[in-house]
Amino acid sequence: MATQNKNLSEYNKNEIPNAADFRFGIVVSEWNSHITQGLYQGAIDALLDCGALESNIVTWNVPGSFELIYGSSQMIKTQHVDCVIAIGSVIKGETMHFEFVCEGVTQGIKDLNVIHDVPVIFCVLTDNNEQQSIDRSGGKHGNKGTEAAIAAIKMAYLRKNI
Repeated sequence: MATQNKNLSEYNKNEIPNAADFRFGIVVSEWNSHITQGLYQGAIDALLDCGALESNIVTWNVPGSFELIYGSSQMIKTQHVDCVIAIGSVIKGETMHFEFVCEGVTQGIKDLNVIHDVPVIFCVLTDNNEQQSIDRSGGKHGNKGTEAAIAAIKMAYLRKNI
């Protein structure tokens, strides 16, 4: 989707299934919280705007992006959700840590989508610097949390209709 010119943070509510009948889980990394909270707010705002009930949104915090995998897995097992949004932010530093965390989180969330019958939406920013993260968490490039919420609604709808 990154090659599209369309800003997915802008959506037409009339083209999105109503989210009132779905239960959503959101697992949010506390690391880089000034970024992840912006993503979280974008996701919450979009879910509510599309009809989700506040009582049908469960939020858990985990220490870092790597822990999103376990948190999302447990959310699926214990909270009877129709979809999970995993929200994190990994900003490149001077060591290989960035690559290891990004690879692990990406593969881990992919694995959850294969293992479980509940979709997990990847909303983890993997940026080269803090400004890129700010720009994608409610800044000049929109809010990837909003995009993740729209994807979650569409996937919850697909899950219920297949």
